[in-house]
Amino acid sequence: MPALSFAHLTLSWPDGTPCLVDVSGTLPPGLTGIVGANGAGKSTLLRLLARDLEPERGTVTSAGTLAYVPQDVALDPALSADAVMGLSAIRAALRAVEAGSVDPAHYDVIGDDWDAEARAEAVLGSLGLPDGTLDRVVGELSGGEATRLAIATALINQPDLLLLDEPTNNLDERATAQVIDAIVARAGATVVVTHDRSVLRRVDQILEVRRGSVRTFGGALDDYEAELAAQRERAEQDVRTAKADVARQHRELRTYVEGAARRGKVGAKKAESMPKILASAKKRQAQATLARVTGIHEDRLETARDRLDTAEAAADRDREIRVDLPGTEVPARRDVATLDHCVLRTGAEVSARVQGAERIVLSGANGAGKTTLIQTMLGAVDPLSGTAAVHVPPGLLPQRLDVLEPALTVVDNVRAAAPGASPHEVREALARFLFRGRAAEAVASTLSGGERFRAALASVLLARPAPQLLILDEPTNNLDFASRQHLLDALADYRGALIVVSHDADFVEALRPTRSWTLEGGGFTDVPL
Repeated sequence: MPALSFAHLTLSWPDGTPCLVDVSGTLPPGLTGIVGANGAGKSTLLRLLARDLEPERGTVTSAGTLAYVPQDVALDPALSADAVMGLSAIRAALRAVEAGSVDPAHYDVIGDDWDAEARAEAVLGSLGLPDGTLDRVVGELSGGEATRLAIATALINQPDLLLLDEPTNNLDERATAQVIDAIVARAGATVVVTHDRSVLRRVDQILEVRRGSVRTFGGALDDYEAELAAQRERAEQDVRTAKADVARQHRELRTYVEGAARRGKVGAKKAESMPKILASAKKRQAQATLARVTGIHEDRLETARDRLDTAEAAADRDREIRVDLPGTEVPARRDVATLDHCVLRTGAEVSARVQGAERIVLSGANGAGKTTLIQTMLGAVDPLSGTAAVHVPPGLLPQRLDVLEPALTVVDNVRAAAPGASPHEVREALARFLFRGRAAEAVASTLSGGERFRAALASVLLARPAPQLLILDEPTNNLDFASRQHLLDALADYRGALIVVSHDADFVEALRPTRSWTLEGGGFTDVPL
């Protein structure tokens, strides 16, 4: 039996644009992943399923208890972790009883939950949160720790249906694996909005949100991608067939018109020897025949073109970012950045050098100091001792993509980063990032997630002077599959040095890094690959 079903859900964005149109589906026990392009409505669908948002039409039916953990967990920073989990009163009563209290009120608070604290610590530990977390204040937790605390709060209540929105964002590899193991192992139904391929490899089914509709695919990521590839091939074949039909109909129309012109010249010569009335009648008949047959061929051509439009829309081939950036090229032996006995604020001592167009992956657990290392290298944070310097123009794409001015258009944001470039140069460059015509005039605050990512990437890469050291801090967070590929396309053309902080193993492998920097246990290692 399905743990949850939804029927004919319909919802529009505030501007009236359809978001979801008459979508229906079921969510059985097990793990379901929800995927789709940035801005497609995945989180909106999850909110509808959680009844955190009301649809314009349609119904949601669920059996049993439900818990929902949104993407941006909003926990009161002043609360203690045990208060978030609803255990502060029970823990206080347990402490009182352990101290010898026989007050019945304490026993009433505890009820049958004598093992509540132990169960909470077990759940927190399974998600990689350290001992003593129950006594910590939310404001002391990192974003990833706060997310895991919210997930732990949901898990300890053992809901029949658990809804999670991007639960592995900003988590290191170990913490991600712990969260995945926890949600796979639990009973009931779990629904996860995610682009994390390590999560999607463990799901039982995938729901794809696309252009207002929802499609269901059985199996995990490999099955989903294989089916999409088969669908794309069928769609591409339909496009090829439709193009061939358009060409054939065009040839037939041209052949008939050219033949009719030749026949008309011959008929005109014959008409010179005919009576005028008969010649006029034949001319009218020939013109009528030409119009009728030409109309038939034009209708066939128009039908063929309509079939081609339909086939191309069904194929929906993703356009690719192609960026030629010669100004970013760095000679092989040129020093790009140096860190000499540089002691970070975290206490780690870093000695390393970046030369030429090296590709470096920077890894480490949450809180190890990766962002601190980047900020120290760029001069935003002073080291405790030692030196750090960048010797070429740098560019930084931070996790939050906050390099854009929200009130400015895409083209104005890029012009601000490249004041020496002409408007024509900026627009020509933006076209390579898929911002063509009016799209370049969109205000940054109105962009979808994928558009905002492309605009931020364009703003960084097209800056003047061109960045010869590019630093990307968790660039694939919240990126759909197409935007992720767009980033790889752009980086394939990048000729400068590259430092990437990422827990996305597949993404890192695709970059083909030349060095690995690791912050671990308060130390730093630099290993060539």
